[in-house]
Amino acid sequence: MNTKPDTTRGTHLRVDCTADADGRIVFDLPSTATDGPPSPQLLLRLRPKKGQPEKTVHVLDLEPAHDGRLLAVLEPQPALTEGRWDLYLLPEPGAPRRRLRPGLRDLRALVDGRLRDRPSPVAVRVPYVTKDGYLAVRAWLRTAHAEVEGIDVTDRSMTVRARLHGASLAEGAAVRLRLRGGDGTVRNPELRGGSDGRAFSFVVDYPDLVADDATRPGVWDVSVRTRSDGGPAPIRLGRLLDDVADRKEIFVYPTAVVGTAVVRPYYTVDNDLSVEVTRV
Repeated sequence: MNTKPDTTRGTHLRVDCTADADGRIVFDLPSTATDGPPSPQLLLRLRPKKGQPEKTVHVLDLEPAHDGRLLAVLEPQPALTEGRWDLYLLPEPGAPRRRLRPGLRDLRALVDGRLRDRPSPVAVRVPYVTKDGYLAVRAWLRTAHAEVEGIDVTDRSMTVRARLHGASLAEGAAVRLRLRGGDGTVRNPELRGGSDGRAFSFVVDYPDLVADDATRPGVWDVSVRTRSDGGPAPIRLGRLLDDVADRKEIFVYPTAVVGTAVVRPYYTVDNDLSVEVTRV
């Protein structure tokens, strides 16, 4: 298979996609995307980290539809490795691959994804448009996940409502805010569990995050431990179960001034919940 990119043509080739609630994505290309009878394919490439070689690809056959268009179906299984997957067209065997621009993206089935309980492992896929205008798929794959369902912010605290997917709360469950940097500093706000063993809430008092040193900046990562007996690793809180692939610059919460520090909750580049403390 020739996976060398084509830098001279196909920069405006567009593909429609439709996602369903089960994780299936249907890609739809015009029949003019290829120029002959050979069987075309759709290539999904897991974007490597900077400076690393390309390692993981997933290939889908493009089949003709009744209206002459070409369809490729990404089934829910196997689950995609967590990361960002870029899309390319392979017009024929041995031909250079062609990057694909987004057409229509029907993601309506993903909007209320948090309303449906997910089993373990929790696999999520969201088609999105990259910063340079191409179509890609954002994938998450986690043993369990704690979905943030709401955050209420005041000038002294934040109240978080969340729900577990792929796990349940047991005796000794606890919320943990851990300060990045390796010194082991942790805060444990009181966890209030729901009757179903999955829903929970907690309040983070901002002064507790700056009590040791109000001038020290830092980031607190938010997670929940489902029991106290040294079982599964803490589960990160985040917002994954909808149609938003990158929410860091979209969901922006108010800041609060506490002494000589500024505190604000935010979503990381992985859509996980953290709290940032900076100097005034």
